[in-house]
Amino acid sequence: MDFIRKQFSEAQSVLAEFSTEENFELINKAGSVMSHALKNGNKIISCGNGGSMSDAMHFAEELSGRYRGDRKPLAAIAISDSGHLTCVGNDYGYDQIFSRFVDGLGKEGDVLLAISTSGNSANVINAITSAKNAGIKVIGLTGKDGGKIASLCDVEIRAPHSEFADRVQEIHIKVIHSLIGYIESQVC
Repeated sequence: MDFIRKQFSEAQSVLAEFSTEENFELINKAGSVMSHALKNGNKIISCGNGGSMSDAMHFAEELSGRYRGDRKPLAAIAISDSGHLTCVGNDYGYDQIFSRFVDGLGKEGDVLLAISTSGNSANVINAITSAKNAGIKVIGLTGKDGGKIASLCDVEIRAPHSEFADRVQEIHIKVIHSLIGYIESQVC
């Protein structure tokens, strides 16, 4: 029972540490960038590895599907197609799996949601580079010290430093839900 209690106590502490006006302003800014893109007929592309890929997929499906209420579908897609990932991984290397997608489907005015708990995932960094080259705005969800990704984003939202990735991911999913709700309030 103490182990379970400790998990909730740690999560509560990290959420309290994250809950600052500065972070709320960053989420608002990111939501505004995304809403602007969608209002102008553009799309949001999301990517990440492992649990961050699951978060990227969750973000996209809530926008293209349904979040809290009925509304029109919004243009969002996660880079998660297994055929694409294995083809590019095999032919070009794992570090190119996201950037090839951005190069092929991204266009100026789109937004890339790049998720990395360490901030140092090479394939996410390469996707950001492709996005920047195409005139695509980048929203980054990071952890630890933000890693290499921090300086590459138009808006970086960083979870408080934590020993474990799960605490970072818990903040990321809260940010993702906040972004989705904000986007719905602005676009629909």
